[in-house]
Amino acid sequence: MQLDKVVNYHKALADPTRIKILILLADGEMNGQVLAEKLCVTPATITHHATKLREASLINERRDKNTIYFSLNHYFIKNSATATENLIYRKDNNSKGGTDILQDDYKRMKDSVIRNFFTSEGKLKSLPAQLKKKLIVLEHLVSQLEKGRKYSEKEINDFIKNFHEDFATIRREFIMHQFMFRESEVYELNPQEMWARWEDLS
Repeated sequence: MQLDKVVNYHKALADPTRIKILILLADGEMNGQVLAEKLCVTPATITHHATKLREASLINERRDKNTIYFSLNHYFIKNSATATENLIYRKDNNSKGGTDILQDDYKRMKDSVIRNFFTSEGKLKSLPAQLKKKLIVLEHLVSQLEKGRKYSEKEINDFIKNFHEDFATIRREFIMHQFMFRESEVYELNPQEMWARWEDLS
């Protein structure tokens, strides 16, 4: 089940009166007047909440002359509850359902930052002030370096100058955020697990 359907399901449940209506309907079909009397609310209130529940496919409606009867949509209630569990515990899509959704969000965020801070020619317009965006930019840059290769300081400077003139600041940021380590003016990429993770920032 798609994320928006799960969200809509829980929005429909996010009201005490609607929960009470569902609990009463679990005993069987009832009309609006009976529900109103049992819950000590007006029929108009029942109509309002029933509309929300119907839009979320949680209940069914049946009209008999001038009276509308409500009943639970058992299949959808159970299916939606299971879908929520599967999403949270990543049981769908080979246990990657929730992960895929998060990855999509991360990709959109990353693509947006790169689009905003790099020119169409790949030049860095400026280093973002916000840490999360800065880490995305730095990660984008260092990802173009070779893993396992040792770079001299001049080589790192020349690499950075392909993107931005302030090589000293960016080189320092590489070290500060654990993207690279330096020893005797020789630079090398750290394992990716050591890189500062922008995904962990709010």
